This record gives sequence, structure tokens and C-alpha cells, in this order.
Amino acid sequence: MPTLIPTPKIWMNGHLVDWDQAQVHVLTHTLHYGTGVFEGIRAYETKKGTAIFRLTEHIERLFRSAHILGMEIPYTVDEIIQATKDTVASTGLASCYVRPLASYGYGEMGLTTLPCKVDVASACWPWGAYLGDDALTKGVRMKISSWTRHDHNTMPPAAKTVGNYVNSSLAKVEALKAGYDEAIMLAPNGLVAECTGENIFCSRNGIVLTPPLSAGALEGITQNTVMNLAKDLGVDMRVDNIARSDLYIADEIFVCGTAAEVSAVNSVDDRKVPCPGPVTSAIGALYSRVVRGEESKYSSWCELAK
Repeated sequence: MPTLIPTPKIWMNGHLVDWDQAQVHVLTHTLHYGTGVFEGIRAYETKKGTAIFRLTEHIERLFRSAHILGMEIPYTVDEIIQATKDTVASTGLASCYVRPLASYGYGEMGLTTLPCKVDVASACWPWGAYLGDDALTKGVRMKISSWTRHDHNTMPPAAKTVGNYVNSSLAKVEALKAGYDEAIMLAPNGLVAECTGENIFCSRNGIVLTPPLSAGALEGITQNTVMNLAKDLGVDMRVDNIARSDLYIADEIFVCGTAAEVSAVNSVDDRKVPCPGPVTSAIGALYSRVVRGEESKYSSWCELAK
């Protein structure tokens, strides 16, 4: 698994502070109750400098997640965009992973968040491919998790909420202990939702499907990127339900996310899947060029850190 490597500065509540000074109190509300929101973003080395991929869309989603929780972030979207750029620029890194976080801070305890102040931070560090550097070419082993993805009236899957990821963590650890690389999570109705931190795509008979938001999948920014790239490549991609058995007989399967980028799947529950498939390889190769600013059509997605 990728290792956390400290960088010089973290942005916290309006200021860049030293990595070791970016601390919170043990009685921080979100630490106890999980009512925070966050984003995962990547910055890539491009010919024009370090560029943060789809930064604006990620920060806009951060604010949507907060709105779903009823959390008022005490900054504007533009201020958090600039804070994230400043954080990335302060590291001097050509590429890195970026983690903005809004959380309820110290000062009140109990389930209500109404009296709590909101703290905001943005950190970044070097981080390789989440599922392995060869995940696109060799693929990863998947299992269907025994843990079910949230129902919409239990936890809001449309929000990238700190507490939601207890569900993902349980599924991820279960898969790793069983000897797999990642878990696929089913919705309460038994249909495929997503993986623990990635959206999933299943190809059969020339049609690529990805589950709808109603199945409990997060509205992925990388998922949206992939769907746009699929159009460029002439791929017939649709949003529709996927059953567990569809995965077993798929022509190819791949997953995507900011951390995982585009990764192929070589088996599900020990049923082999052809890997890497032609659609996966084509989308993965184009995605790699797009995030590095090598495709002019999508240059607006690459926002320079400075």
C-alpha cells in the first residue's frame, strides 16, 4: 500500500503551517462522530508545470457534500481552490495526491453539530497508484464484500463523508485479509454499487455499463472523466444496473478513481476476467495523457498550481 510521506506545509484555517504543527484536539467533534467531508485530488507534472486535475470540480463537490450534511464551510469555493493551489505549490513537488478536509472542531461534544465550528484543511503528499503501478496492465483481484453499501436513507452515499468510509474500510480490510486487492460492494437490493474507493465499469457484448447513483455509487469525477473519454474513443458506455453475475461473465472490467486512476480487474470471486481488455487499455492510455495536459481538448481540466 502507498506510504504517507510528509511534505513541508499543510493549509489549515487560512494559513500554511508546518506539517508537524497541523494538529487537532483529541476532543475534535468529527474524530468522535465522523461528520466531516473530504476530497481526493491528484496533481500531475505537465509541460507547463504542476497541474491539479479537475480541481474546481473536486472543490465544488466538497461543498455539495457539506451542504448535504448541513455543514457551512466558512470559505468560498474560490478560496479553497486557491488554498489547495498554495499547498501544492509550497511542496515543490511535480506531482502529488491532495486531500482537502472540512471537519467539525473542538469546543462542543454530543451528537448535535449545530454549535460546532467548522475547520478546513488541505494537505498533499507523494502517492503512487493506489492499487499498484501495474494495475492497468496486470489487473487486480476483486471479491464481493459481505458488507453492503449504504442505503440512501441510512447514510448519504452522494456525500463524500468521513463517516461513510467506515463501510469502505471494513470491506477493504476484509478483502485484503482474504488475499484480494479490493472489494466490490453491493447495494441493499443486491445490485452492484461501487468498490471501496472506486467506480466500476463492466463490459459485455460491446457495451460498457457503470452503476447509477441510485445504486449507491458516488458521483465520481474520475468516472465522469472516463465517460467523456469513452465518447472520444467511440465506446458505447451507459449508466445502468449491474448484477453480481454480470461481473462473472464480463468481457472486461475496470475501475477508476482519483487514487486508483484507471485499473483493470483480472478476477471477481476467483472467476477470471479477460485482462487487460481493449477498452480498459485504450481508456487508461488516454486518461494518462489527459491528466498530464497532453490532450488539448481537455486542457481546461489541468489547473496550474502556480
